[in-house]
Amino acid sequence: MRKTIVAFSRVHPELLESIATEFDVIQLDASAPDRDARLQKVLPRAHGLIGFNRRLGEAELAGARQLEILSTISVGYDSYDVGYLTGRGIMLTNTPDVLTETTADLAFALILATARRVPELDAWVRSGQWTRPVDETRFGCDVHGKTLGIIGLGKIGAAIARRGRFGFGMDIVYSGNSRKPELERELGARFLSREALLAEADFVCPMVPLTPETRHLIGTDELALMKPEAILINVSRGPVVDEQALVAALQAGRIRAAGLDVFAREPLSASPLFALNNVVCLPHIGSATRETRMAMARRALENLLAGLRGQRPRDLVNPQVLAAGETLPLA
Repeated sequence: MRKTIVAFSRVHPELLESIATEFDVIQLDASAPDRDARLQKVLPRAHGLIGFNRRLGEAELAGARQLEILSTISVGYDSYDVGYLTGRGIMLTNTPDVLTETTADLAFALILATARRVPELDAWVRSGQWTRPVDETRFGCDVHGKTLGIIGLGKIGAAIARRGRFGFGMDIVYSGNSRKPELERELGARFLSREALLAEADFVCPMVPLTPETRHLIGTDELALMKPEAILINVSRGPVVDEQALVAALQAGRIRAAGLDVFAREPLSASPLFALNNVVCLPHIGSATRETRMAMARRALENLLAGLRGQRPRDLVNPQVLAAGETLPLA
């Protein structure tokens, strides 16, 4: 019996066409107003799901009685009920590593944009206000030689740190659950407590996954520890930062600025952040380049096919689904 794959968000057609001789493939229109109903209609046929940016748990997947694997085209998997999937023996895979460098590029773009007030001054010029030489009221701040603080020095955090250290001569400080001696040697990085990092860094980048422990990791108390001239950059997950507390800190001038690619609620169509000149807001584009999105989709499809072919996917989030002692050939 041929197995059925359902793409619940857009996947590059050429990738899906490449597997059509082996699997039945259903591509759903994620922008359709009845997308939920369409997904529910085809779920009973699905052995594999692939896509991104969709909350899926018990309520949504109750009808997917044949489902073997869910492959997300993303690194983060907080949209999926991992406990429920594991309890049903459904494999969950993600796409780590593929977007590391691209996301680090964007983080540094936000560092530069906020420090030099790029969007604000672009709008100022376009509105015809540049009628005389720029004075101190329009000055930004330097990036080179400053201190970059990263909370969670994982792969993306380390890639951001390399850009800062070797591209801009920045001092690197970091905090986390464990020390990284190799990165300390490579980057000259110093390990600090989170509180000490917040007090010392000129740029603060939380680079942690969203978990119950990291929700509102940066809130009122943490923002109060930061220097008045410090800048917060968030390209991890929106709820890692308490948005209401951040707005208050920015309005009061308790920190200089913020560069945000992620928000508590997405898409974001209205927010008090929009009224602030010292905030740069982007529409969650950390991995949004043609090259990276194609690589992510290809990696997700490879994971999906491995699971459906009886192999162990390369990026298995919940290995508990495998029986004790079970060893599947690695894809």
